[in-house]
Amino acid sequence: MSQAPEANRGPVVTPMRVVIGLCLAAPFVAMLWVGSYAKTDPQFIGVPFFYWYQMAWVVVSTALTMVAYKLWQRDQRARRGGGDK
Repeated sequence: MSQAPEANRGPVVTPMRVVIGLCLAAPFVAMLWVGSYAKTDPQFIGVPFFYWYQMAWVVVSTALTMVAYKLWQRDQRARRGGGDK
């Protein structure tokens, strides 16, 4: 029997893809663990911790998603064999 071409072998787990997964999973874990931020103190500019913690994760999630996207682009270029950028 002949072996399938390398491109059709299915998903490959690489360290870069693990980092991408962690970047995308971190915000979900942080928001689902409500017991860690279900409190009012410390306040920031008069806003209870419960609210400003969630708003901070909006910014952090955006940054982590951008990092994951850039890593995914780099991984895809490496798998295709280079590319210009």
